[in-house]
Amino acid sequence: MGFAKLDTGRKERKGFAEVIYCPGKNKEHLRKIAKKIVKLKEDLLLTKLEKPVFSFLKKSIPVLKYNPLAKIGYFLAKPKESFKGRVLVISAGTSDIPIAEEAAQTLQIMGNHVEKLYDVGVAGVHRLMSNIDKLEKANVIIVVAGMEGALASLVSGLTKSPVIAVPTSCGYGSSFSGLAALLSMLNGCSPGVTVVNIDNGFGAGYFASLINNTPR
Repeated sequence: MGFAKLDTGRKERKGFAEVIYCPGKNKEHLRKIAKKIVKLKEDLLLTKLEKPVFSFLKKSIPVLKYNPLAKIGYFLAKPKESFKGRVLVISAGTSDIPIAEEAAQTLQIMGNHVEKLYDVGVAGVHRLMSNIDKLEKANVIIVVAGMEGALASLVSGLTKSPVIAVPTSCGYGSSFSGLAALLSMLNGCSPGVTVVNIDNGFGAGYFASLINNTPR
C-alpha cells in the first residue's frame, strides 16, 4: 500500500489476522488499512483507538464496531465459536478497568468465554477471597494492576491456573507510570506468572487465548 504492507497470511500462521496498533498512524492511513482488511473479508482489530478516530473511520466503514472503554475497534468476518475453557480477567482497582477491558474484548473477539472480576485489589483482599471459586474454575487468569502490582502474585498463590500479569500506568509519582508494578510482577515469588508490558491488555488477551485454545 506504499505506507503499509498488510500481512494477509498471518491468520494461517497464527490463527488470527493482523492487528492494527493505532497510535502514531494518521487517520487516512488507518482508514485505508482498515478498508483493505474488511474488503479482504479478514477479521479487523484496532487497538488503542481513540473515539474521534473511530468516528472518522465509521463514516467509510459502517460495519466497524467500538468498545470505548477498551479503546478497541473491530469487525468480525464471521462469528467465532467459543472455546471450552474460561478466561477470568481480574482488575485490582477501578482505574485499571480500561486495560482489563482491552484484554477482555480481545479475548471475546478471538472466541473465548470471558468472566470479569473487577476492583478486588489487595487494599481490600476480602473482595478477592470471596471469589475463590471463580479462580478455581478458570482455565487462564489475567490480572491487571497498577500501584505496586501485588495482586498478580497473590492470585497465583491461590490457583493452579496460569496467570498473565498486566502492569498498568495507574499510580502516584513513584509508580513511574507503571514501571514499579512491572518490576514487582517480574519479581513476584509465586510461580506460574508471566508478565506483559505496561498497559498491554491486548497482548495479555492474545496470549491467554493461545493458552485457552491449546489442545490438551
